[in-house]
Amino acid sequence: MLWKNLLNPSKRLRELGLLGMNQRNGDYILKYNQRKFYPLVDDKLRTKKLAQQAGIAVPELYAVIEAEYQVAHLSEILAPYSEFVIKPAHGSGGEGILIIKGRSKEGCRKLNGALLTKSEVDHHISNILSGMYSLGGQPDVALIEYRVDFDPVFEQVSYQGVPDIRTIVFQGIPVMSMLRLPTRMSDGKANLHQGAIGVGIDMATGRTTGGVWHHDLIDAHPDSGHTINHLEIPGWDNILLLSAGCRELVSLGYIGVDIVLDSKLGPLMLEINARPGLSIQLANKQGLLPRLEAVEKIKSIPSSPEERVKLAKSIYRQTQNSQVL
Repeated sequence: MLWKNLLNPSKRLRELGLLGMNQRNGDYILKYNQRKFYPLVDDKLRTKKLAQQAGIAVPELYAVIEAEYQVAHLSEILAPYSEFVIKPAHGSGGEGILIIKGRSKEGCRKLNGALLTKSEVDHHISNILSGMYSLGGQPDVALIEYRVDFDPVFEQVSYQGVPDIRTIVFQGIPVMSMLRLPTRMSDGKANLHQGAIGVGIDMATGRTTGGVWHHDLIDAHPDSGHTINHLEIPGWDNILLLSAGCRELVSLGYIGVDIVLDSKLGPLMLEINARPGLSIQLANKQGLLPRLEAVEKIKSIPSSPEERVKLAKSIYRQTQNSQVL
């Protein structure tokens, strides 16, 4: 169906199985996510520490900048690292993330080749500390961590940055996933609001099924021209297991889990979101509701992530023939 169908009245959207924002907030986020657990996901440093304690693989943390006086020592802190990522602990939507792919005497080089001087990097961290990118504008801390070297399977369909895989996990069961591919417009970031591509994924096989870029359904990457269909994501079952296991990590029933595939380290959990967006439905050309309702009908959710992944694939097969957008 054409994109315009997404603008039809609410009754039509329900017929398509689409989950709207109000229903997401009322029937799933408020119902299944207790607010007392939000700090576990809204603070990326806290999430990372919890994951490490639970044995969940995450990008290595190089340093934490908590106060302005530490910025003066940044050269010493960064001396061992030629590549790294700087991000706000309380940021959202990809805002405030600075990716450095190389260094020289002149400064730090971004993904797009632009050179940042030491003072510009210092200023960026100062902005993070001031709360420029944080939820609610509150003072923040800056995390400096390992820059992921993405799996070569994505080499022809990612512009400079690192693709990631967003999975909606409901009651510990992965219900829908998409691959997010950076573009020139997104400045190498895997964020749909900044111009990245959302690509649907077959939950049973881990193969991509076409995608959406802004308001257009697409089959090829706009920068490279390479097809985004039928890509086979390596270690798909491990990705689902990692996503399913994050439910116990943060005690939230409705979450979005972001995972990257490193060429050497395999799947790494980037972050967990307590309010995941709804564009994943557009990327998959199917609504979330049939899958969420299928989970709600299960009388006893298995405690084992392995069993929950089996359920995820079964639910996908049962609902994949439901109304397609």
